[in-house]
Amino acid sequence: MARHLLSLHDVSLAFGGDPVLDGVSLNVESGVRACVTGRNGEGKSTLLKVIAGRIEPDTGEIIRAPGLKVAFLEQEVPSDRPGSVKEIAQSDRFISQMGLDPAAVFNSLSGGMRRRVLLARVLADEPDLVLLDEPTNHLDVASIEWLEAFIRRQTETAFLFVTHDRAFLKSVATYVYDLDRGTLAGWNCDYRTFLQRKADLQADEAALWAKKAKKLAQEEAWIRQGVKARRTRNQGRVEALRQLRLEFANRRTALGTTTLRVDTAAASGDRVIKIENLSFAYDAEHPIVKDFTADVLKGERIGVVGENGTGKTTLLKLLTGALAPTSGAVTIGTRVEMAFFDQLHAQLDPESTVKEVVARDRDTVVVGGVQKHVFAYLADFLFTPERARTPVKALSGGEKARLLLARLFLKPSNLLVMDEPTNDLDVETLELLEEQLLNYKGTLLVVSHDRTFLDNVTTSCYVLAGDGVVRPCAGGYAEAARLLKQVKEAGKGSDKSGPLGERVLPVAAPVVGSPRRGDRPGKLTYKEQRELEALPAKVEALEAEIAEIESALGDPALYAKDPARVAALTARLGPAKEELDAVETRWLELSMR
Repeated sequence: MARHLLSLHDVSLAFGGDPVLDGVSLNVESGVRACVTGRNGEGKSTLLKVIAGRIEPDTGEIIRAPGLKVAFLEQEVPSDRPGSVKEIAQSDRFISQMGLDPAAVFNSLSGGMRRRVLLARVLADEPDLVLLDEPTNHLDVASIEWLEAFIRRQTETAFLFVTHDRAFLKSVATYVYDLDRGTLAGWNCDYRTFLQRKADLQADEAALWAKKAKKLAQEEAWIRQGVKARRTRNQGRVEALRQLRLEFANRRTALGTTTLRVDTAAASGDRVIKIENLSFAYDAEHPIVKDFTADVLKGERIGVVGENGTGKTTLLKLLTGALAPTSGAVTIGTRVEMAFFDQLHAQLDPESTVKEVVARDRDTVVVGGVQKHVFAYLADFLFTPERARTPVKALSGGEKARLLLARLFLKPSNLLVMDEPTNDLDVETLELLEEQLLNYKGTLLVVSHDRTFLDNVTTSCYVLAGDGVVRPCAGGYAEAARLLKQVKEAGKGSDKSGPLGERVLPVAAPVVGSPRRGDRPGKLTYKEQRELEALPAKVEALEAEIAEIESALGDPALYAKDPARVAALTARLGPAKEELDAVETRWLELSMR
């Protein structure tokens, strides 16, 4: 028998503009697993804080059951919190289940491990109602799957959560609260069913307003006739027109659609990053990467997959030159223009306004070679002019993510490096980001724990299996997860358990990227081996020649001073690029063999 835990009756809250919560009512019963959906900035986190008692509403009533225990996992991971894992988590049971070291210092942990500690703390007191704001942010997939299974097993505890993770929503939610323009609607169905019903409702709403707009136009034309409208017997019609005008004036339209456009720079060389015997460790006993050799080629979309603490962000920093390796080398190819998305939003000055982050003191930005007013550009990312004047510190997590994307996409690039870009984005923006990344002509390196995102966007993965082992594999998250489990099983024998204590079943599928015996190509001949050894030098020579030609042709003075040299350089540039493509193709062919 379900127990009533909490009620909100006609709760309203505003921060100066339109109400964030406008007459919201809801009931929470024990055992419910409900998600709160809505666009970024609609007030989902605010609703959770109101329920938790962190924010008092302007009007309305909140009724809590006697002795109700509420726990709240907030969206932001603190950058500085003193204490050990045990002191913060206060639960040996969950410390063990989540694979945490009780003696570890919280501030020394990665973002994902910190998130595990905070989650353990939330669950430690066995609350009646658990509020989770973006619970999957920074968690690795094993932790997310453990959390999904844990929530599904609870029959008495109620869970109310905000999340952008579509796989998590589909796995866990049995009820949906949809926050739209200040009003809250409850949907007694799973997330898949809600999406279809919501789409139908929006279509009906659009048709209704189209009908009203037509009626308004007809009545406005009638009132302008003048004399007829002033007759007493027509006063009812005049009053109806006034009410219709008022209805349109008070209408809160839905937020527009985010418009994301990734500005691609000129093409890079075919080999974007050369990785040679790369090794890195913060201490000798715990290598992050050990003897990793690979090449990132133009146009690849590579996901970085691994458990919390294995060093995914560290690997990105090594590959982009932000961090020097302990040994080995990382070489960035020619004509590479990089743009970087930081998962912790550290690139955003909290005191700057949204406009200042994107355009500093200018009123225009250049998008795809065309000047555009900064407010018009920010409108593509759902920032109104008023919101564009807001300081960063006042933004929600989703708004900060959109702002970082807005600044990132102003920079032309052919190498896009993204560390957890999906955190805090609403589902609609997330799906549009996927579409833009699929159309991106450059190369993509991305760390994400969003399983659906990785499957939709990536063509291959680097799998961090622990102890410094990095294994490339073809495909998206599904293939990477299969490989990771096989690597762990091979190292653990028959007693197979994951980092959170869950049972890991054997996987019969072949190791991704490993050809069957009958498919293995033959060994290189002596001549081919010598050719392979000579090709890197040819590649570097051609890349240097092309860079020199392009640099010379970029000098405006050369065209007036030496037209003949301009003609010679222009004639050589095309064949040099074709020759480079042929050499790199041959190098790739021999390397794969």
